[in-house]
Amino acid sequence: MRKGISRRRFLKSSAALAAAAAGSHLLTPFAFAQDGLPFEVGPEAMNPLGLEAGKKVEGIFFEGGFGRSYIDNAADLFRALHPDNEMTVEGIQRVQEVLQPRFIGGNPPDVIDNSGAGNIPMDALVADDQLADLAPLMNAASLDTPGKTFAETLFPGSQATGVFDGKQLLLNIAFTVSGVWYSQSLFADNGWEYPQTWDDMLALSETIKTSGISPWTYQGKYPQYMVFGVFMPLVYKVGGIETLKALDNLEDGAWTSEPVLQAANMIYQLAANDYILPGTEGLTHTESQAEWLQGHAAFIPCGTWLENEMRDLTPEGFDMVIAPVPGPTADTYSSILAWPGEPYIVPKNAANVAGGMEFMRCMLSKANAQFFAKEISAIMPVFGGSEGIELSSALQSALSAAESAGDGLFNYFWKDWYSALGDGTRDAMGQLLTKRSTPEQFLETIQAVADEVKADEDIPKYTHS
Repeated sequence: MRKGISRRRFLKSSAALAAAAAGSHLLTPFAFAQDGLPFEVGPEAMNPLGLEAGKKVEGIFFEGGFGRSYIDNAADLFRALHPDNEMTVEGIQRVQEVLQPRFIGGNPPDVIDNSGAGNIPMDALVADDQLADLAPLMNAASLDTPGKTFAETLFPGSQATGVFDGKQLLLNIAFTVSGVWYSQSLFADNGWEYPQTWDDMLALSETIKTSGISPWTYQGKYPQYMVFGVFMPLVYKVGGIETLKALDNLEDGAWTSEPVLQAANMIYQLAANDYILPGTEGLTHTESQAEWLQGHAAFIPCGTWLENEMRDLTPEGFDMVIAPVPGPTADTYSSILAWPGEPYIVPKNAANVAGGMEFMRCMLSKANAQFFAKEISAIMPVFGGSEGIELSSALQSALSAAESAGDGLFNYFWKDWYSALGDGTRDAMGQLLTKRSTPEQFLETIQAVADEVKADEDIPKYTHS
């Protein structure tokens, strides 16, 4: 069983970003004292997982939009806490390509960031019993929040997608808000106002097109960005949470239902009216994002990793912000997709399972969460994680959008549960946005994949209740 993150829980958690945790002894989140940690660690928090002294810990991590500085910062925390243990970290791109042979060989690394387009499908890892139960970590003392367990320092609900059959098998180290990005300065210079309905979005797109700028681009070779960035929010705004549940629960005919078809017709209008930057389909994610930053397109879908991923290419004064996908009516506008992500795992057959968990305790410490907010402009689901940090326009807009969402802060789960469905939806979206299929064909294709997943007895099934 999976449950989403309620608006009340998110706001309670995000409000804590500005409030100090009682009893904290944090001295500074960003610089390590030469002779040890930048905060006091009580005896109960020194080594609650029983890490064996002198035993090496190996971490291999997807190095994507968040970069790797926050990983190195966590590794420095680990080394200061355990100077007798060697901690190595390596950044890679294609996780499955690099690490699947090591899983097969029975010698996986101790901790992995299993993210990116080339990640190892999580459902396959779960079905093959490859992942360690993280219960010892969840019950361990927090590194730098005295009197709390590790689990008690994390946003309520932020780890729900990592629970399979009652076991915590992965940890989400980031909290992502997803939507439509644009430049505040570009809009101010042109007198444009971000729309609150899809009809107004189409009207504004026509205005932008006549000005000589393409209204939209997307991460061409990775059309899944338009799935989570625009299409699924439209599905929610048209059909509500029950429609998302029907998709998650593989209900018969869910993908060809009227609300999903309406959403497909809405997104298809971007292609049908030539509102998408020519050549987008051949671009990588960073290439399309660079086109957007250069002012060649007004809108792009993405999550809150965008700012850090493109930091070096962002023009001064661009003032990027994120906004919800406009819905069919103004009263659906404020709802926005948000999810915990960047899944970290500890392989069951790793040489140092305790070491992998101990690194994750350092990764999701308050000190590293504050580093993440300051240096990466992104959110970790850790209480106090933005305490004392001056937020960028992008991160502030994401927090404001989430706070304004009301009961419309939502998520869906089929993308995490069924990798074949994720792949099929990605490919079908690419066909739709290039006008190689109609909305009806788009949904029929996905429904066929969903039917195959449902009929496959070897694929574990889950319920969104």
